[in-house]
Amino acid sequence: MSDEIDPTPPVAPPQPPARSNNASRGSRQTATYLSKRLTAAGLRPVSKYGQNFLIDLNLVELIARSAEIGPSDIVLEIGTGVGSLTSIMAAQAGAILTVEIDQNLYQLASEELAPFPHVKMIQGDALKNKSTFRDDIMESIRDAKSRLPDDSKFMLVANLPYNVATPIVSNLLHQDPPPDRIVVTIQKELGERMVAGPGSKDYGALSIWIQATCRAEIVRILPPTVFWPRPKVDSAIVRLDVDHERRNAIPDLKYFHQTVRALFFHRRKFLRSVVISAMKGRLDKPTIDEILGRLGHGETARAEELNLEQISALVEALRQAELSQS
Repeated sequence: MSDEIDPTPPVAPPQPPARSNNASRGSRQTATYLSKRLTAAGLRPVSKYGQNFLIDLNLVELIARSAEIGPSDIVLEIGTGVGSLTSIMAAQAGAILTVEIDQNLYQLASEELAPFPHVKMIQGDALKNKSTFRDDIMESIRDAKSRLPDDSKFMLVANLPYNVATPIVSNLLHQDPPPDRIVVTIQKELGERMVAGPGSKDYGALSIWIQATCRAEIVRILPPTVFWPRPKVDSAIVRLDVDHERRNAIPDLKYFHQTVRALFFHRRKFLRSVVISAMKGRLDKPTIDEILGRLGHGETARAEELNLEQISALVEALRQAELSQS
């Protein structure tokens, strides 16, 4: 993680560059082109950073198009790569903050993005730890948003490195401000978990957290052949539109998220035993039994069978019970 980060936030330029110039540069985003460019620089994809470059320009443009970026919007991109998606978005957005952990790729992308004064690059890890964004990233977002019109939207738009996709998306929904929209390329399995319903094999804590704060959809399934190097799994472009009213209705976001994760930690166990385990040292068994009975959850109920409204009601009842004992 770099300690030398320019604190100046990105600001909207008087007039964004023409899109046609970006498209012509982006058209070189092929496996052959990327391989030659990285080889010339003495580089190769680094597996520990989850580097898989999207080599179909039509799909790169689909990501940007799905985000519906406007001229007063601010975009956060995690995983700049060589800057192909960034260049396309730069013709549309008011400001872009793009983060690249690989110092060598950061240098390559800096050349690609030099013509765009409203694009700010950060070299380093976007996460301070597995559960928290770096403070300077969100400070830059808040500062940039304050310089843009009041109706500007904040978005995460990225071909996310697979190894950080879950913490990036999950944690961003905790932030202030939260994003208005998220459009990302992630593993297909992860996308299916985000949109899954009760009783399905993919339904779990992530499904609840995403659907409690967003309207979620899978835009497109992507085969391994559209990436270089090819991953071993299918991918998906996912769009999440944050429902601010629904999100604001959650009294305590941190409590909600942590409790939902605890309820699904042993998803096959009966709900009562899971709740008792999750609330150990915080609520006694009679209190838990009273709550479950009041909400109509019998002895054979399981968390994976409950819908979003039922889970939300249970979490809030547990929270209120804890507050009453404090």
